[in-house]
Amino acid sequence: MFFASDNWAGVHPDISANLARHADGVATAYGDGDLDRSVYRRFNELFEREVQVFFVATGTAANALSMAAVNRVGGIALCHSEAHMNVDEFGAMGFYTGGARMAPIPGPLGRIDPEALDRAIRRYSQDLAPAGQPMAVTITQATEVGTVYSVDDVKAIAEISRRHKLPLHMDGARFANAIAATGVSPAEMTWKSGVDLISFGATKNGCWMADAVVILNPDVGKDLRLQRQRAGQTFSKARFISAQFEAYFTDDLWLRMAGRANQMAAHLAETIEDAPAGRLAWLPQANEVFAILNRETAGKLQAAGAKFYEWGVPSGFDGHLGDNEAIHRFVASFATTTEEIDRLGQLLA
Repeated sequence: MFFASDNWAGVHPDISANLARHADGVATAYGDGDLDRSVYRRFNELFEREVQVFFVATGTAANALSMAAVNRVGGIALCHSEAHMNVDEFGAMGFYTGGARMAPIPGPLGRIDPEALDRAIRRYSQDLAPAGQPMAVTITQATEVGTVYSVDDVKAIAEISRRHKLPLHMDGARFANAIAATGVSPAEMTWKSGVDLISFGATKNGCWMADAVVILNPDVGKDLRLQRQRAGQTFSKARFISAQFEAYFTDDLWLRMAGRANQMAAHLAETIEDAPAGRLAWLPQANEVFAILNRETAGKLQAAGAKFYEWGVPSGFDGHLGDNEAIHRFVASFATTTEEIDRLGQLLA
């Protein structure tokens, strides 16, 4: 019963098979091989325009280098107060940018409040030069608490970003889950709605290790190739990243895996809601489920082999926590089975 995170899951067999298929022979290094170029073209097709793709080792590197690509002197990136980049990446953004900082913006259940964002940007623009200058806005899709920005939500954030001449970045570690949940195209969710660059993650969705920075707006990220080299994030054998993405996009495998994870999360949510010992903290929208459990109950589940984490109370939570109750996060992946969920339900009952 592995619900700790989708990055605990294994690898889809089609992706493993494609890695093995490309293991023999030789290929041009550093992302300039035939396979690499075909994958770049596939990204162009996916986003319905010519984009630039820069493979990196991790989602943290993708986020930090994205911010380096849009950095300014005294730069400040505006993000949700509970964004992964702000609370879970150990200052990587500041390290890669040479000192840029995060400005946390409130908003209910993981999504930035547009009015709060506008107020924050205006505050920095009113003769507060010593405080630094805004350099970008970044949103997380899907969010850290399993919610999803709609296209209209993204457009609202983008409109404010454009008004203040700031690029908009999307942390897409679970981008596939958001696309599968909403049914809109990657282009509509990103550049057609005002997103300039995205950290495109596939590692959480069935790959071995496949993350990238995708530049959607050619006016940003002009030095990213050099910044990636300096950061030690340029792969010599990039074909093995490309091999993963080639399989990932074939026959919409990426959406089928994400859709499966979302379906398992919905089943998990129903199971928790039906159990006498648990209830949902809020309705899931992608592949993360947040449940309110008594800590004694949670301890018994974990002792029986269930893997999940206690979670902090997010802003915008309007439920009630009783004595010794807490919010706990359960994450479904493409590899989650109904048997695991049913076993958890039996333990809860």
